[in-house]
Amino acid sequence: MEHDAIIENVKTCIINMKGVGNTLLLNEEDREIIRELEKKADEMTLMGLGRGDNKGVKAVLKSDVIFAFTTNMDFNWPEGPNVILMHNDCVVGQDLDDEAKLEEVKSCKDKLVIGNIVIYDTSVLKKMDAKTNPLVVVLPPKPCKDVECVNNVCNVVLASPSPPSDEYLKGKMGLDNLHGTGTFLLGFDFDCSCN
Repeated sequence: MEHDAIIENVKTCIINMKGVGNTLLLNEEDREIIRELEKKADEMTLMGLGRGDNKGVKAVLKSDVIFAFTTNMDFNWPEGPNVILMHNDCVVGQDLDDEAKLEEVKSCKDKLVIGNIVIYDTSVLKKMDAKTNPLVVVLPPKPCKDVECVNNVCNVVLASPSPPSDEYLKGKMGLDNLHGTGTFLLGFDFDCSCN
């Protein structure tokens, strides 16, 4: 199958996902701009907790083909965790999307809940130093079942870009930064005999 046809098939799958608006096929210049924006974002303090590590975007940037797409409030986020807090290479927290579990965790004295982020052991906050020994806020790569089923694609990766990359992508698509809209990056490789 021609690469152009595969790309069109993937684009159609993305467009048909619930809550998806515009799509954009990224070029090499876009990749480099996003790589630099993400590098700067990783160095900034995230949520007042520590530095970032957007492993998802780093994985997407290695892909043969990358699409950006916009989402609205109807988009179904990938199953969590979508945010993982690390300290000294140990998982110390993550986001939870289960309301009942969040309520249960709120009653535990040794845990801290910030929005939908749970820190499992609050003693880690006393041990960390934002400058020399910070928490690392990891945004992991996610699967995308809607695209994984397309013939002749493999290594499909979905990622949530940092706010500066989000703003850049919306600008490229000529969109305002409206409340409730977001962007995702989706990368894939052409058939690599991984099946």
